[in-house]
Amino acid sequence: MTTIPILDGLRAIAGRYDGFILDLWGVIHDGATAYPGAADTLAALRAAGKRVVLLSNAPRRAAPLVEGMRAMGIPRDLYDSVLSSGEVVHDELIARTDPWFAALGPRCLHIGPERDRNVLEGVAAELVDHPALADWVLNTGPVSLDETVADYEAPLAACAARGLPMVCANPDIEVIREGRRLTCAGALAKRYQALGGEVGWRGKPDPAVYRASLDQLGLEAPRVLVIGDALHTDVAGAEAAGIDALLITGGIHAEELGTVWGDPPDPARLDALAAKHGHRPVAALPAFRW
Repeated sequence: MTTIPILDGLRAIAGRYDGFILDLWGVIHDGATAYPGAADTLAALRAAGKRVVLLSNAPRRAAPLVEGMRAMGIPRDLYDSVLSSGEVVHDELIARTDPWFAALGPRCLHIGPERDRNVLEGVAAELVDHPALADWVLNTGPVSLDETVADYEAPLAACAARGLPMVCANPDIEVIREGRRLTCAGALAKRYQALGGEVGWRGKPDPAVYRASLDQLGLEAPRVLVIGDALHTDVAGAEAAGIDALLITGGIHAEELGTVWGDPPDPARLDALAAKHGHRPVAALPAFRW
């Protein structure tokens, strides 16, 4: 098998594609600050006539993500649309076309910060504050940046004991914010499953969110490139949806690769990492740059 190509800039491969599905956290920004060159790279894609959808596992609706990027210096006119896992959950909780979601009862216990409750806007659900009162659980991740799975052992165990189904609005296990690894909703959901709880997932790597992104782009899979920093979500989901994927190596896997944001990894180490995870991108970039 050939070595995964490590590119210097996106311009080396952009001509093969008409549309791009971009991750946010780890590609465009670090959760607090836009990466150097991210806005310029989006502008270059725009100037080349490419279409861009931003696809995030953020457990909240898309509008706050737009405002957050604007505050980081990423103008709204540099991309076509935003799709978040929280938005997908919101739509499913209203439509109830999936039988699993349709079976959820009227009373919801939310595990997560209050800012994520916009997922429930317009949803016929009563918020309750104790597992004994709930029919199901909405999991959007820890409330505090310092909390871990261990901090939620008691409520997770109580919910599992009652057999409450859990909706996980962010399949990510962790993210890196300003150099710190933070626990995400996916880690809580994994622990809930270990306790015997049932979890319904929405977001990457579910191929459905990639199909929705293709619909927003108005393009077929062979003309689209996914760009993300996680093999187990971004690349895995792209592969399952039949879309090429490019890995940003300065994100979630930087430590495993022994590199830092902006510096190219060792090619052999990158190949070994892809083999370990069982997902292989068509190319890699040290950072999202043109």
